[in-house]
Amino acid sequence: MEIMEITENKDQYMEYLLIGDEQESMVMKYLERGTMFALYEDFDLKTVAVVTKENNDTYELKNLATLEIYQRKGYGSAMVKHIIQYCNKKCKNLIVGTGDNENILIFYEKFGFSYSHTVKDFYINNYDHAIIENGKQLKDMIYMKIDCGK
Repeated sequence: MEIMEITENKDQYMEYLLIGDEQESMVMKYLERGTMFALYEDFDLKTVAVVTKENNDTYELKNLATLEIYQRKGYGSAMVKHIIQYCNKKCKNLIVGTGDNENILIFYEKFGFSYSHTVKDFYINNYDHAIIENGKQLKDMIYMKIDCGK
């Protein structure tokens, strides 16, 4: 397994990025200013992630995406561990925003993330279509955070 930083032509990964954030205009808001990582195994792309610097103390995991056929095989977990390690050298807090999906919240909790705050109606106000996960329309953005080493 190898995780590489992607510095050029980030939009060539849009197929993956749209798994984690399904509206291209939203992805484009952070893609160029963000640091992008790609996880490969046996020269095959498994997972991508984008992290942004929000201020001197806080970085945000904006996108984490694994193709469905590779999900639940540890690739997303390996990427989250890599990002936490990356952020430990750069900031005090790493945050991640996600929908009110119990499986995803539990996924982040296992790395030490805890509830931070909620942005009401985020998905309704920022997306041009309904975002559905597990048969439920997402409305609010749930933010979780973890303290980093800096």
